[in-house]
Amino acid sequence: MSQIVVVGSINVDIVSRVADYPVPGQTIHSQSTAYYYGGKGANQAVAAARAEGAVAMVGAVGTDPFGAEIKGALQQQGIDTSAISVREGATGMAYILVNDAGQNQIVLTLGANGTVTQEDFSQASMETAKVIILQNEIPWGTNVSVMQWARAEGIHVLLNPAPAIKISAEVMPLIGTLVLNELEAQYVTGRSVGSKEDAVLAARDCIDAGAQEVIVTLGEHGSVHMDREGSGTFTPSYAVKAVDTTSAGDTFIGYYAAGICSGKPVAEALKLASAAAALSVTRSGAQASIPTLEEVEQFMNSK
Repeated sequence: MSQIVVVGSINVDIVSRVADYPVPGQTIHSQSTAYYYGGKGANQAVAAARAEGAVAMVGAVGTDPFGAEIKGALQQQGIDTSAISVREGATGMAYILVNDAGQNQIVLTLGANGTVTQEDFSQASMETAKVIILQNEIPWGTNVSVMQWARAEGIHVLLNPAPAIKISAEVMPLIGTLVLNELEAQYVTGRSVGSKEDAVLAARDCIDAGAQEVIVTLGEHGSVHMDREGSGTFTPSYAVKAVDTTSAGDTFIGYYAAGICSGKPVAEALKLASAAAALSVTRSGAQASIPTLEEVEQFMNSK
């Protein structure tokens, strides 16, 4: 039975590699274009499954050919897909530009993701759930309903508000673990985050607002963790040559959740998540870049 239930987006990613991003009005040539399975929700579910977590996915796909393909791909990862609904119309899509530095720009089309409701979530088996993972690529009202239900049932919620959104004073106390990158932390707190010290201050703002635990990821500069008892713990990143950063954050989240559910101490789970994220950026694609637990352990041993 699933310990990790991911409620979120399921996408097709159309990835074009470019030397640099175009400016407004400019037409440029792509170096290559490829199709991948993605969506922040599905990416995080795959990461948790590859970390050997027991995972269920809640979401929606369309009646286009992509929908059945993606659902089947998730099943092949050992993910429970019984709560993935099929809706008339298009599956969600992400149009991604990746430049020579490995950075990305993403434009989302919601498709079926925009139809996910509390009713879809109610189809998931929750008897053994320890963590519910949420993002912000499905309707926010659905996320809030799930968080309220989880609070009443005593189930831990991990929220990654990406794309960034302001979180109300009523919602913040419903969050067990809040995971933010620098830009999301700045948007949520209104505080510029350009250093470890800034990240500690932003994390403290979120703790003071009611979150139980906060992780601010700083890309190649590591991450800062804070809970209600701590002053801010820094976890360094692993030095690698970045090829594509698209799924780094999702890989980090899935591995962290799986680590915690397996009984690892927070510091150990953070180190594992950092290694998995580092390894993912050395590969192209979203779910295609997410490493297995064996690969991550070998990578850590090599370092």
